[in-house]
Amino acid sequence: MQKNIESVLIEQRRFEPDPAFATAARPSATEVVRLRERAAEDPQGYWADLARTHLSWQRPFTVTLDRSQAPNFRWFTDGCLNVSWNCLDVHLEQRGEKTAIIFEGEPGDVRKLTYRELHAEVCRFANALSARGIGSGDRVVIYMPLVPEAVIAMQACARIGAIHSVVFGGFSAVSLKDRIEDAGAVCVVTADGGWRGGNIVELKAATDKALTEGCTSVRDVIVLRRTGAAVPMKTGRDHWWHELVEDMPTDCAPRWVEAEHPLFLLYTSGSTGKPKGIQHASAGYLLGAKLTYLWVFDRQEADVFWCTADVGWITGHSYVAYGPLAAGVTIVMYEGAPMFPDGGRFWRICEQHGVTILYTAPTAIRALMKLGDEIPAGYDLSCLRLLGSVGEPINPEAWMWYHRVIGRGRCPIVDTWWQTETGAMLISPLPGVTATKPGSCTQPLPGIEADIVDDAGQSVTTPEAGGYLVIREPWPSMLRTIWGDNQRYLDTYWAKFQNRYYVAGDSAHRDADGYFWIMGRIDDVLNVAGHRLGTMEIESALVAHPRIAEAAVVGKQHDIKGESVFAFVVCRGARPMGDTGAFEQELRDWVTQQLGAIAKPDDIRFADNLPKTRSGKIMRRLLRAIARGESITQDVSTLENPTIIDQLRG
Repeated sequence: MQKNIESVLIEQRRFEPDPAFATAARPSATEVVRLRERAAEDPQGYWADLARTHLSWQRPFTVTLDRSQAPNFRWFTDGCLNVSWNCLDVHLEQRGEKTAIIFEGEPGDVRKLTYRELHAEVCRFANALSARGIGSGDRVVIYMPLVPEAVIAMQACARIGAIHSVVFGGFSAVSLKDRIEDAGAVCVVTADGGWRGGNIVELKAATDKALTEGCTSVRDVIVLRRTGAAVPMKTGRDHWWHELVEDMPTDCAPRWVEAEHPLFLLYTSGSTGKPKGIQHASAGYLLGAKLTYLWVFDRQEADVFWCTADVGWITGHSYVAYGPLAAGVTIVMYEGAPMFPDGGRFWRICEQHGVTILYTAPTAIRALMKLGDEIPAGYDLSCLRLLGSVGEPINPEAWMWYHRVIGRGRCPIVDTWWQTETGAMLISPLPGVTATKPGSCTQPLPGIEADIVDDAGQSVTTPEAGGYLVIREPWPSMLRTIWGDNQRYLDTYWAKFQNRYYVAGDSAHRDADGYFWIMGRIDDVLNVAGHRLGTMEIESALVAHPRIAEAAVVGKQHDIKGESVFAFVVCRGARPMGDTGAFEQELRDWVTQQLGAIAKPDDIRFADNLPKTRSGKIMRRLLRAIARGESITQDVSTLENPTIIDQLRG
């Protein structure tokens, strides 16, 4: 049996719940205890109560959970509802004139839509889709910049029962083609282009290229005029958005669908093998997105919520397009690069639009931290009351910077763990209830049965000992299958432990307080001389050095140790040049002091930046290939900074 993943990082800092949140909207500490007890005693009754309370049903359900085809679980199966109705129509009477979306384009253009205006635009586009013969069950691929029309298109699909599949606007034509073909899409919704880093991202051109290479199922391409760039339009297939909606009614009766009706497909990157079309169902997904928004973000009527994720990722689905709108709050959407034209763009947006909750990725936090404290100090961030982290484990020092510099020491941080497959947050602090520790996502939310198990599937009970992160019981927002390949669903998420648990693919450990610490993907765990070490902990140790802003650690084959630690490092300020041997040794000694000699890097490579997608994720598979001297065969079309590859090769 393989040794358990070892945890060598023990974070001692602890922040008690903020008394200012004592009377907030989310459950109190006492209520959380009651919710956990209720979920443990009667899980189906627990979820049924929440579904009846928080969702508006056209036909109430009587069956809460269908296990007959487990692990293909089905929830609220005989109920009917409409997701768009739950996000828009339910608010029209009381919040019709409330701002739903504040949009800022990269060039600086600002647009606002009230809930009534958003509802009208969704209905107009839904009617336009219906007029093109698109209906319930048809797949529509959305390949757009982060503009309000992306959310409008998603909501319009939901309104008529069509299944949307959003493809991130940074993906290449080849990646787009793969997703269109796998989904069997009948329509692509795109734009003439979008703004990114001062340049136009040519989305229509990529769409045309994808469609010339196949995609015979596509009948219609709908093009939003965003940049004004000239683009070719194919007669009969291509249609301008503004022309299609021009004479459409501003009301569209929702198509009531069964709870299990697919709401969307969202494809994983597919950098190794065929992309996986994660399929989510309407009712269970919406319940998870709305409920976690209410609880984790402490919903307040006056909140201005900014989730910086693109809708091409699950974070943008759950906490831009669906969860916050279902909760009736105001959201901010920003189209462009986070540091264009300068490193103050994020903070200027927060100041100008009165952002109260900021939800962003650790990679963005580290990149902004690298620029120094002076830039955010120049902006009025007093409106902020809550900060969130999403996408990957956050290094403790980045957490502390976020808390100290951005939150000014007064904003709780909710460090959230979840995945495309989970649909919504599963592990997170609750502000005002949960004491937090830098780098820990703390504890599962009520109703989520998370555990850490060893190779035999037995619970790991020793504090700090690591293993596989699993979810023992089904939850409503979980994925239903992989589109067109249920066997892959079973093999990927359930086969490891004979269909007993959902296997997240992450390694984790629990501390003595029962707090969860995510150590990275199982694939990223290093086996150094028989010790299985989480890459995140070594990266966190490096980032804790006062001269280091970012680090990414991968494994490299080693004749004696099996694997050695290879670290890519970005410094605060200029990259060191010339003979860096002394500084490299300083960093090795630093890691040894922090974690022990077993974790010190054999190789250290300095770079101006790390290879990141436009969503801010570090492409660690690419770094592994560079460290091992392998050729790069994966799709790098989503890289924000493709020129960094040559520098990283050394």
